[in-house]
Amino acid sequence: MRRPRLRTGGLRIRLVVTFVLVSLISAVTATTLAYRESRNAVLKRTQDAIQTDFRDRVGEVAADVDTPPDRNTLNRLAANVSRGLGSDLVVARYHDLAASSDTTADQTRITPELRAAVRTTGRMKFQRVEWHGEPYLVVGTPVAFDDGRTSELDVFTVSSLRAEEEDTAGLLATVRAGLVPVVLLTAVLALLSARTVLRPVRDLGRATRTLAAGDLSTRVTVKGRDELADLARSFNHTADSLQASVTKLREQEERARRFVADVSHELRTPLAAMTMVATVLDEDADQLPADSAMAARTVSSETAQLSRLVQDLIEISRFDAGAVRLNPSDTDLAAAIRSTLARRGWTDLVHADLPDGVRANVDRRRVDVVVANLVGNALRHGAPPVDVVLRATDDEITVEVRDRGPGLPAESLTHVFERFYKTDAARTRSEGSGLGTAIALENARLHDGTIEAANRAGGGAVFTLRLPRRRTEERP
Repeated sequence: MRRPRLRTGGLRIRLVVTFVLVSLISAVTATTLAYRESRNAVLKRTQDAIQTDFRDRVGEVAADVDTPPDRNTLNRLAANVSRGLGSDLVVARYHDLAASSDTTADQTRITPELRAAVRTTGRMKFQRVEWHGEPYLVVGTPVAFDDGRTSELDVFTVSSLRAEEEDTAGLLATVRAGLVPVVLLTAVLALLSARTVLRPVRDLGRATRTLAAGDLSTRVTVKGRDELADLARSFNHTADSLQASVTKLREQEERARRFVADVSHELRTPLAAMTMVATVLDEDADQLPADSAMAARTVSSETAQLSRLVQDLIEISRFDAGAVRLNPSDTDLAAAIRSTLARRGWTDLVHADLPDGVRANVDRRRVDVVVANLVGNALRHGAPPVDVVLRATDDEITVEVRDRGPGLPAESLTHVFERFYKTDAARTRSEGSGLGTAIALENARLHDGTIEAANRAGGGAVFTLRLPRRRTEERP
């Protein structure tokens, strides 16, 4: 048994993709937020520690500084602060005079904006800068005297933040590495969830297909109390209603068929007597007065029409009951069709193209019924002569009956084989029983064949009987 393939764009794929996308977005969002908060926390802790240590160290060293300071005093101040902090660079500034703990260090990391902020506010300020791809924290503070007065002396320190950046980068790498197993686990959980959710959907789909195929006893098992269970209950309720309706319709149809069959059989006996009396009256019509003669002929004609209708009703009821059986025999189709035309006196009204040698294993009586119905319709609704063309290939035999009438209306082509269908809706009654084409089609189907109706390009209708060379039960 072939397992169903996972179709691209199927519900299972969409569920799994949705689960994975939601998980991935959630994980990335959580990772981004965690990284940002962790980075800010690490930097803030480092920043606070550097500012506190810097303030304390400047306070200790500045107590021994004479003001106004000279360059040597500034050099000693910068060096002493740097030794206490272990900082990369400490710069002391007094007006235009500046000294550095490292004369080779680049002082551009101390931006003019930071110097102006320290001098303007008289308070400690800091700034994060990036220099040659490395992060640094630059802190500046003015030197204050014991009485609270600020001097014109400002001190700046530059500390590397590389260690903190490496710590946060390591945290980010760890979180990223955890994304892959999280997404894989989510995909597995999504597959399991999709399987659980889709199993009742698949069961419902199979049940629907089985019901559509004609098994009205199909039901699905209801599990749980969720929406899928409600859907399963609705399906079972619908199937119950459909089965009840179909059973009722079949019973009504069977009663109608039985009624038609019973009535048709009951009419045969009185019709036989009526036909015999009508025949006698018709034969003696010439000896009767004109009005009586016309009445006798009318009774004879209508009795014959009623007799044909009853015979057709009996025949169609036998098809409905499945009581029709084929009696096939090896038949020369050209000879059979010529016989059909001759027995009904149609030979002069039909142009027949019937090549000899076309033989088939068919029920000759039923082929006679088919050809007679098709040619009779063509003669009634078309203009003679009617063309009857027999053709044969290795696989199929066709008999075309073409007339020269107005053809069939387009809307009638799909209904012409229905029982009692009238091409002209204005007619209250037809010349035949209205069952001829339906009986012809049923006889063709008995031979595994069919009949097609169409209009000719040059005008007129064409009916094509198609019969296989070998019927299904004859094939090896």
